[in-house]
Amino acid sequence: MTSEARNAVEQLLGYQFRNAELLELALRHSSVADARVRSNERLEFLGDAVLGVITCDQVFRSYPDLLEGEMTKIKSSVVSRQSCAAIAKQIGLVQYLELGKGMRSNGHLPVSLGAAILESVIGALYLDGGLTVVEHFLIPLIKPRIEAAFGSGHQENYKSLVQQHAQQGGLSQPTYAIISQTGPDHSKTFEICVQMGERRFGTATGQSKKAAEQAAAMKALQELGLLDEHGVAKPIAQTPEQTESSNGQTALHSEQIAAPAAE
Repeated sequence: MTSEARNAVEQLLGYQFRNAELLELALRHSSVADARVRSNERLEFLGDAVLGVITCDQVFRSYPDLLEGEMTKIKSSVVSRQSCAAIAKQIGLVQYLELGKGMRSNGHLPVSLGAAILESVIGALYLDGGLTVVEHFLIPLIKPRIEAAFGSGHQENYKSLVQQHAQQGGLSQPTYAIISQTGPDHSKTFEICVQMGERRFGTATGQSKKAAEQAAAMKALQELGLLDEHGVAKPIAQTPEQTESSNGQTALHSEQIAAPAAE
């Protein structure tokens, strides 16, 4: 890793490492390491735990009236692979991951690797500077996502939102098509897309069919303009008949909207 690249990453993180080797290790994928123990996998393990602790702490302090199950749903949303990969992309971290040839698909980094680089960097920050340093870096990034998950009520259940959109719009029921499966049986990556009638939306990947379907549903909602930049569902327009049914009154116009029902 060049000194210029290291300085650039430290600028992104807002922190200068005392042990530069930790940062270099955090950015080294196993495909370019001489041994897996010399890759970022161990730091990813540590960073995943630290991310979970900080997220749980923020949820616990921010919403004193929530029960355990409700807090768990918010936490799961914020620390998901999709969320971590999105944060890594948002701050420009993914371009600095050292990868072997052919690891990027059409120039794009798989979601699992985008999430891994965020977690490994969190682990490196924790070892080098402690929990306070990680909180300074991480809280501004996860706080909007915590608030979004709390406000949306669906906690990343994008498939339900796609289904609701189809029902309210009188559209064909969504189906999920498997485009490809790659990798060994114990570590497959699924590429899936949503199809409604003749319209096929962009593909998304996941380490399981369930995760890939959720990611594909999120992609479809984004293409439909139903998600904002934080992944929060925008209100879905109701028809006059739906509004009349829900209110018990005749709808005045067809522009009335209702927020998606919580899971």
